[in-house]
Amino acid sequence: MAAIKTVIFGAYGMLGHDLQTVYPGAVLRGHELDITDERAVGACIRDLSPDLVVNAAAYTDVDGCEDNRDLAFAVNGEALAYIASACSDAGATLVHYSTDYVFDGSKREYIESDTPAPINVYGASKLLGEQNIVKNTGDYRIIRTSWLFGRHGKNFVETMLHLSKQMDQVRVVNDQVGKPTYTVDLARKTPEIVGLEPGIYHVTNDGVCSWYDFARAIIENVVPCSSAEFPRKAKRPAYSVLANTKTAPLRHWSDALADYLNAKGESD
Repeated sequence: MAAIKTVIFGAYGMLGHDLQTVYPGAVLRGHELDITDERAVGACIRDLSPDLVVNAAAYTDVDGCEDNRDLAFAVNGEALAYIASACSDAGATLVHYSTDYVFDGSKREYIESDTPAPINVYGASKLLGEQNIVKNTGDYRIIRTSWLFGRHGKNFVETMLHLSKQMDQVRVVNDQVGKPTYTVDLARKTPEIVGLEPGIYHVTNDGVCSWYDFARAIIENVVPCSSAEFPRKAKRPAYSVLANTKTAPLRHWSDALADYLNAKGESD
């Protein structure tokens, strides 16, 4: 792995921080590189001439995407055409992370070959990114994942811990079902995916739960509610469970959560 020249985009985000551990010699690019600037992206990849580009940069505020549609499509969609094209020109492998929200939630489980049908701007922008990658390079690994939590960014676990201290009862929806995924585990899985054939891969921690089930594993003062009782700007799929048919599954999300909470306790 050390012999592979690697560049990480979005290197200082929640997933990017854990990718730094997996690729310790990587060249890191954060906000100083505007991935929506085609010339800047092309120059960066051309000048560095990497073997591998790992893109963890994204606009992930699902409700914010509804208000900032142009930005969402620029960052999550159009930028991937620039990155993929530059990778193709440089002969670099591209790894990109996508989302369960490319699906509409009408099925209980989605495999890699299922037809996407996003129901919000975030999902639609991420789907455009996938399509632009496929159009512009043949050497890609698109990793769809879901419900990310990690030590280096805002996430559901931290939100629950915070709200639990501020409120007598925390209401969490029990009719949206998916798979929580620890960024440490996702990052560690990435080199294995790089070694596989080009294509789309579903990578999540094992185990299926609702947001309420997830919350109940984090805090005690949580009560269930429906999505109708807790309206959000962006519509969410009811079932966005990703089935990985191509690689061995990651450990159960509850085990990953225990490690996360233990690490948090040690560092706090």
